[in-house]
Amino acid sequence: MAGQDTILFENSLTLSVKGNPAMPVAPQIVQAAAAFRFNSNMLDKSFDGLAQEEWSAHPGECNCLFWVAGHVIWARSRVLAILGSPWSRPWLSYFERGSSAADVDNYPSPEEMTAAWQDVKVALTAALEGASPEALTGPGPEKVPSFDGMLAGTIAFMAWHEGYHVGQAAYMRKWLGKGQIAG
Repeated sequence: MAGQDTILFENSLTLSVKGNPAMPVAPQIVQAAAAFRFNSNMLDKSFDGLAQEEWSAHPGECNCLFWVAGHVIWARSRVLAILGSPWSRPWLSYFERGSSAADVDNYPSPEEMTAAWQDVKVALTAALEGASPEALTGPGPEKVPSFDGMLAGTIAFMAWHEGYHVGQAAYMRKWLGKGQIAG
């Protein structure tokens, strides 16, 4: 998408995803797109180098990294659906809103989870780049939170929601003795 309705997002933060090209998105979602890109980098760092047993470890009654990763993938699939780019995996229902890490034995392997994570990142980037300003100023879907009642507000909420789970993943990584992901 190019033209006067497009803002070219260039992440100038030190923690930017180096080597990734600029991301042209509609002005209504430039901040959400930046948050998704930043979150992707932080989650990549959170998932890096985890052993099989570390994916399912959890402090107290909290969800494990497996659930957090699956839930973020599920949430991104919801963003893709509302942008008209359906994306799915057979196991996503284990991670939907209101679920818990009760079915760990039925989860995909860490390799399948990380492959799905890589795939959904690419799909979301393409969908955000293809979102039209007209669609983004239309009403958001029913029963999905939105900061402003518009589709752009729903996408912004979902980026905020993902950031919450980035914090969980970062905490769990440090709890596992793997160090911090930033700062």
